[in-house]
Amino acid sequence: MGLFSFLDKERTIAGAGFNRWLVPPAALAIHLCIGMAYGFSVFWLPLSKAIGITESVACSPEMGFMAEIFSTTCDWKISMLGWIFTIFFLFLGLAAWLFGGWLEHAGPRKAGVVSAVCWCGGLVISAFGIYSHQIWLMWLGSGVIGGIGLGLGYISPVSTLIKWFPDRRGMATGMAIMGFGGGAMIGAPLADKLMKHFATATSVGVWETFLALAAIYFVFMIAGALAYRVPANGWKPEGWTPPAKSANTMVTTRHVHASRVWGIPQFWLIWGVLFLNVSAGIGILGMASPLLQEVFGGKLIGVDLGFNELDAAQKSQIAAIAAGFTGLLSLFNIGGRFAWASCSDFIGRKATYFVFLILGFFLYVSIPSLAHVGNKGLFVAAICIILSMYGGGFATVPAYLADLFGTQMVGAIHGRLLTAWAAAGVLGPVLINYIREYQIAHGVPKAQAYDVTMYVLAGLIVVGIVLNAMIRPLADKHFMTDAELAHEKKLAQERDISTMSAGRGGNGGSAVASSPLVTAFAWLAVGIPLMFGVWVTLQKASVLFK
Repeated sequence: MGLFSFLDKERTIAGAGFNRWLVPPAALAIHLCIGMAYGFSVFWLPLSKAIGITESVACSPEMGFMAEIFSTTCDWKISMLGWIFTIFFLFLGLAAWLFGGWLEHAGPRKAGVVSAVCWCGGLVISAFGIYSHQIWLMWLGSGVIGGIGLGLGYISPVSTLIKWFPDRRGMATGMAIMGFGGGAMIGAPLADKLMKHFATATSVGVWETFLALAAIYFVFMIAGALAYRVPANGWKPEGWTPPAKSANTMVTTRHVHASRVWGIPQFWLIWGVLFLNVSAGIGILGMASPLLQEVFGGKLIGVDLGFNELDAAQKSQIAAIAAGFTGLLSLFNIGGRFAWASCSDFIGRKATYFVFLILGFFLYVSIPSLAHVGNKGLFVAAICIILSMYGGGFATVPAYLADLFGTQMVGAIHGRLLTAWAAAGVLGPVLINYIREYQIAHGVPKAQAYDVTMYVLAGLIVVGIVLNAMIRPLADKHFMTDAELAHEKKLAQERDISTMSAGRGGNGGSAVASSPLVTAFAWLAVGIPLMFGVWVTLQKASVLFK
């Protein structure tokens, strides 16, 4: 028995009477913390004045890129800081791919603890980088090390939740992945308050905020990781009977080894569907604020002027409205993760993705027309629905994978699939940014510069429709044999429920673990911060309706 043996997967096997509704708040505790990655832009402006405090101190024009990285006498450009966002999601995808198999064997508790150490440790390293004014330490700390924490934290609950909720796979993963979309709603306003609290005449308050967030997040993430439990092999919800296998169903009762998915056509079809859906959605998400401002211009404040014709005060007014718009989009992103994933439990994953793609196509091609006629309400509604399906795609895909590939190694397979996210995170923003710049450079008014982009994104969606239509149940040759499955379960430290006496198991079979009060407290611990984030976001979004 080692010092950290309580992290072993076999110590997390739930005993009789464990309440499975304790697992989703554990997952939410981690996802709400790492979801702050979406909110890091709140630091860019203060960090661009870390030396000058009140205004940026520009680097010498003769200073090279490497000199700027190590300089302690001039401020960082926002473009340099923005690389952290790119590194985040690159390493999220890489970590999910490389460590997905290890997670299946090590269990969600150990993966959650490692995620907490990486994510919060990365914040501490970044704080030192800000204090010493070395941006490479921020890239390394939050970007690389924090990105690894993102990947492990993101996939850590997937396999566990699917096994706890075989009757509601979509809803279960939707609850957890909803937290990743909601992390910025909590973290960004909290970070803003902390920066104002710590700001002094010699500091913009960011490095102190990083340390405070690291401490807060570490407590929540460790609590979530230690609360993880896995069901014993053979466990199923009371009163639930697995549906009988039919010849044409998309839901398998067998299991595929994660190492084989690279050679399975269905994996690449789902990879392509996710890649295209996310590329389109993330392109909109990244440009939502300038999109609204440049398309509607002064009409947002009742003035019939284009964006370039507005004065500074008017631009400030519409920037506030655009900020409310991005807040509204974040709510639809989060709500869509839960709503669409839950819906997929009833209509099926393939049908749900057809809804995403077909409805998405009509919305993308309608956006230019809505913009030209000046219908702000329908324009905003269309983009909100698109963002709900962007989030819904993330939340539904783990259940889609479990249906096709089985539940034994779905976490590892999901980790491999997230390379599609990393690729889409590059294509989507690049596509929408460069098409916009090309249009403007060739004399297209800013209000119309997004038209071609929307049609291109709609074209991507058409390809996604074709790929989704091609997905079929797997051939028998791809599944593990009984001997291979038994070996994998042994590696995964699984124990059959028939060998466990009542009240025993990891350490989850106690009366405390099944107490309604404990369950209520767990949900309040994650629900109250989430409601705070929703309330703050709604307040910002209210400017859209004034």
